[in-house]
Amino acid sequence: MNDIKRALFIGRFQPFHNGHMYAITQILNEVDEIIIAVGSAQLSFYVNNPFTAGERVEMIRLALLEKNISPTKFWIIPVPDVNNNAIWVSHISSLVPHYSVVYSNNPLVKQLFKSANVPVKPIPLVERSEFSATKIRQLMIEGKKWEHLVPKSVAQYIKKIQGPQRLKALLMKDE
Repeated sequence: MNDIKRALFIGRFQPFHNGHMYAITQILNEVDEIIIAVGSAQLSFYVNNPFTAGERVEMIRLALLEKNISPTKFWIIPVPDVNNNAIWVSHISSLVPHYSVVYSNNPLVKQLFKSANVPVKPIPLVERSEFSATKIRQLMIEGKKWEHLVPKSVAQYIKKIQGPQRLKALLMKDE
């Protein structure tokens, strides 16, 4: 077995923002590689999940390359929901490479991985009230400034795929 210390970091990344980037850079200070599991991969074109798994993978890849993080340091893997907590950890583990530690602040995620005897560490957070995907989506809907909350490459990509317009259309559909 190799001696690579690899972390698992799970999120929806709807969208990927500067708080996610901060967490990833901090985690990479502690491990050799990071697996970024793009959760709820089957969901898209909803107000709370507007971006496809492929779009989220692209956002993350662009942001990490913008930050000069070598592609040899990260894996980005879409993970669809299984909606069964009893098998969730084994479901995730079947879809991603081997990992030695999980980073999460979600109480249920922590409990499920600890029950499977996987070490769990807290995600380093920065300005949590400022860096919130929910807040960013709301700013897009309201036509307010949001670009400063995401890496530059992510803002450019979201504009290219007309993310704010998509969110507004999705909101109109739900009304």
